[in-house]
Amino acid sequence: MSDFQLAAQKRRARGKKNRQLRRDGFVPGILYGPSTDPLSVQFPYRSVEVMLMEAGGTNLIDIEVEGAVYPSLAREVQRDVVRGDILHVDFLAVDQTQRISVEVPIVMEGRSPVVVAREGILITGRSSLTLEVYPSDIRDRIIIDLTGLTELGSEVLVRDLSFGENVTVHNDPNEMLAKIVQPAAARAEEDLEGEEGEIEGEEVEGADEASDE
Repeated sequence: MSDFQLAAQKRRARGKKNRQLRRDGFVPGILYGPSTDPLSVQFPYRSVEVMLMEAGGTNLIDIEVEGAVYPSLAREVQRDVVRGDILHVDFLAVDQTQRISVEVPIVMEGRSPVVVAREGILITGRSSLTLEVYPSDIRDRIIIDLTGLTELGSEVLVRDLSFGENVTVHNDPNEMLAKIVQPAAARAEEDLEGEEGEIEGEEVEGADEASDE
């Protein structure tokens, strides 16, 4: 059983009739899946609003419809472009024996000692990874510990993360997710010093040539 439960009713309203449904305080939705025929449903607005905030799209939600329970994932949420109100929700009823693809957010934790010492700055890549997993292996986030980035140039690539043999990552294994780099000001100063060194070298060489003449 999931940690999240949401009660729904079968929905008979279609098309323009959904407007009245929304005015009555309900959100229309659809429940579908590889082993589930599409089922039109409706939810009390506040209930589905809270559930989407708490469970997001990476936690299984047990949706109960007239005594039947469907472990599901929120797949698509349509909102009003002005007010942001929820207009429609698609839920994927999962088959526990089949793998599915989920987009899992990346969360950075801790601070690099280099950043704390103000000797470097953190740059990050993508904010989520696409994982193919069994429903029982779904996770709500991927944690990257930044305390292990202890020197300039330290980085975390996709291939550095471990998910276990039941999880397939669909992203480039060489893609950078986090890296400690030199601050721009320090880099500019080093480049300037390098240029000055080259100029001084040219001046000395020119002086030697003049003295030879």
